[in-house]
Amino acid sequence: MSETWSSELRARGARIEGGAVQDFGDPKAELATTASDSVLADLSHLGIVEFRGGDASAFLQGQLTCDVDALTDDAAAYGAYCTPKGRVLANFLLWRELKGLRMLLSRTLVPAIRKRLQIYVLRSKVEIVDRSDDLVVLGASGPAAALAVADLVDRLPAGDLRLMRRGECTAIALPGAARFLIVLPAAVAPRTWDRLSQKLRPVGTPCWEWLEIVSGLPWITPGTQDEFVPQMANLELLGGVSFQKGCYPGQEIVARMQHLAKPKRRLFLAHVESAVMPLPGQLLYDAANGEQSAGIVVNAAPSPRGGVDLLAVVQVAHAGDASLRLGSPSGVRLQFGKLPYRVP
Repeated sequence: MSETWSSELRARGARIEGGAVQDFGDPKAELATTASDSVLADLSHLGIVEFRGGDASAFLQGQLTCDVDALTDDAAAYGAYCTPKGRVLANFLLWRELKGLRMLLSRTLVPAIRKRLQIYVLRSKVEIVDRSDDLVVLGASGPAAALAVADLVDRLPAGDLRLMRRGECTAIALPGAARFLIVLPAAVAPRTWDRLSQKLRPVGTPCWEWLEIVSGLPWITPGTQDEFVPQMANLELLGGVSFQKGCYPGQEIVARMQHLAKPKRRLFLAHVESAVMPLPGQLLYDAANGEQSAGIVVNAAPSPRGGVDLLAVVQVAHAGDASLRLGSPSGVRLQFGKLPYRVP
């Protein structure tokens, strides 16, 4: 988060720690509103990498799991960037803009992913730019979000992952209930925030993270890099993997798992009655099997009903198992929930 944008948010009542808005003074009430009404969140925990140049699309087609060539100007797509062994280094949302393509991913991963991709540019006409400070990403959710976003971009994006633009403002409709990403230049973010906050309640980043969790949308962070093939994180169920496109790092392993094997681990939604927030990468255990881990936490956020809701990659054989525990075989028990999409 840039210092200028941070100052603007603080002036509007934000409490900021670790580069993210924690709350606007009443985290419990903000979380309750998130679950039942309309909210506005700053998403500075996410960063944006922009790919410019005549070869940008072809370059990314050979690096990412999604079909970049099939990406139209009015749509976004989920995807992943993998190691040659098919392990996910980052997942993202990708879309086209006038000057190139933009990739939204965990901000903590931006420097390393940008540096790694830069190695493979070679003679291609591609410029890779970190836009995380000069662009602001906002999230709008709830019954009033659609009208508030339509007011910004003239009319709503028509369907999941569709987008609309007005000037330098881009709005992207997210899967599920009325949720939207808004991407705009930092220079106009303060007045846009003020305009949206007349209709939507400002809330902390943990509220938006909870919405992503209950929507079954994972975000890879440093604690879970290089841990999963895309199917383990349900990325192919979210449209983030193309099995028709050409080669990319890890493509053979990803394709083999799809066509010749079944993932032994999958992403599931769960709840724990814990006052301590689980960290990405924290292990899960089956109380009956001692110190052998049975899963790993991907993302976690406070739940409106108390405790913590989380996404975890778990051995399929243990899905729904009441004996699965957090952190140790004697840790807090997981209670499994239902994702909004079907997991095979």
